[in-house]
Amino acid sequence: MNRHILSVLVENQSGVLSRVSGLFSRRGYNIDSLSVGETENPKISRMTIVVQGDDHILEQIKKQLNKLIDVIKVAELDVHQSVFRELALIKVKTTMAARASIIEIVDIFRAKIVDVANDTLTVEMTGDEEKIEAFINIMAPYGIVEIVRTGLSAIERGNKEIKKYEED
Repeated sequence: MNRHILSVLVENQSGVLSRVSGLFSRRGYNIDSLSVGETENPKISRMTIVVQGDDHILEQIKKQLNKLIDVIKVAELDVHQSVFRELALIKVKTTMAARASIIEIVDIFRAKIVDVANDTLTVEMTGDEEKIEAFINIMAPYGIVEIVRTGLSAIERGNKEIKKYEED
């Protein structure tokens, strides 16, 4: 099965997220990642949805999304023509002896320490999924206490845009 990243413009109204996620659950499709937020137009939100499936499943998902009244536009993002980022907060066990090496690794990954406790450091990291996974793998021997991830956010590169809606 292939991984697909959809950028979905929707009306910024209550209940839209529930209707979109309900569509997936009713059809038995799993959402691997979902992030949503207001766009440059406060009346419109952008959902970035990551799903697994073959081309037939993808077409069904797109057709079903386009049937929802709140959906303005659905576009599949090309991995070579788009920028993808995720935010992760990673809480790592630490001792006084290990703290310096953890801080050095954090610097190499251009991450940021956002909380320090006696026995843990909380690291904020943004990047593509591979970078975050690599950091998590390097931190695993120190002991990961907790991870929180936002899910993928994505935008097309350059002057390409998927907003094909009328501005009021």
